[in-house]
Amino acid sequence: QAPLVESGGGLVQPGGSLRLSCAASGFTFRNINMRWMRWYRQAPGKERELVASMSKTGDKISYADSVKGRFSISRDNAKNMVNLQMSSLKVEDTAVYYCNVEFLDSDYWGQGTQVTVSS
Repeated sequence: QAPLVESGGGLVQPGGSLRLSCAASGFTFRNINMRWMRWYRQAPGKERELVASMSKTGDKISYADSVKGRFSISRDNAKNMVNLQMSSLKVEDTAVYYCNVEFLDSDYWGQGTQVTVSS
């Protein structure tokens, strides 16, 4: 099984909300070498963009300027999941969203989930 699997993508109207989830398997968030949990996105014809980051301890959280105040990253240690709550979605949020977990000397990527914001 892939170490990271995203879900929750779909089609939503502008102004709507979606909640993306990333389920981790084969490791837990207590892994001593884990450093960061991140969400990236990549729109067609554009480079991959960092959207949100959370440190292992959860004390450091940051967002891209384009999503500040609209997106929120969170984690569920019991379920071994990291989530991205997205609200007030805009057409320009349309992209494939990827979950990433960074370790001391490696990282894992999910396969991505498509988010399409359109009326």
